[in-house]
Amino acid sequence: MAEIKLGLGNPPLPVYLYVNQGEVQGEQYVWYNYDFQSEQKIPIKSRALTGYVTELRLTTKEFKSKDNLKLDIVVSADEIYVVRTGIETNFAKTFLLAASQVEDFSQPLIITAMPGDENTVFCRLYYAVNKASIRCDWNPNADWAGIIQYIQAKLSGNQVLDFESEELALKQRKTAVVHPQDARVKQIRTLVNYPVDLIMEWLQFQDVKVPSQREHPSFLQRRRKSVRISKTSVFTYR
Repeated sequence: MAEIKLGLGNPPLPVYLYVNQGEVQGEQYVWYNYDFQSEQKIPIKSRALTGYVTELRLTTKEFKSKDNLKLDIVVSADEIYVVRTGIETNFAKTFLLAASQVEDFSQPLIITAMPGDENTVFCRLYYAVNKASIRCDWNPNADWAGIIQYIQAKLSGNQVLDFESEELALKQRKTAVVHPQDARVKQIRTLVNYPVDLIMEWLQFQDVKVPSQREHPSFLQRRRKSVRISKTSVFTYR
């Protein structure tokens, strides 16, 4: 049983490693962490992650108004790590082919990200105990869905508890604190069933995203302002 550290610490959020080859200040990296608060990439210099593969997850993420299917490789080590890559990438395919050769996932593995030509990244697996490479034949026409199900079946019972992502936690913190002015506008809009598109158009005209960003009170805040719902009805509030 792992030792439990008492006292102050950081929230138990997983560490996401996004597979992508790049270069910062002349140093090449093959994956990175993302700081959602500063909206910046944090390159990870280490190319190998050692731990217990506990789960494979398929996650749909929206990018440029399109749904993209991602493969999440959950690894238990000093932290919970999630290696995320596109399901169609060479990294995902080389990982799946190698992982399909593993008989016992109760032993730790070394997941290594290997840079290829241009932006290509491949995956190589090793047994952590003896550093032996897990070899497999390349098959671009493999049944990827079948391989994923096969590996998931071997991992059954190894899954970690559901964890909260840093992105979700940050969104929840952001939505938890609402400016009173914005809340008031939302309540009034809902009460009078005022069209959302007209509110958004007015905000864009004011070059703001929410009413509280305006320097002066808006027409929705002035005392005893009448909001016309239709040609025959008017709602007045204080």
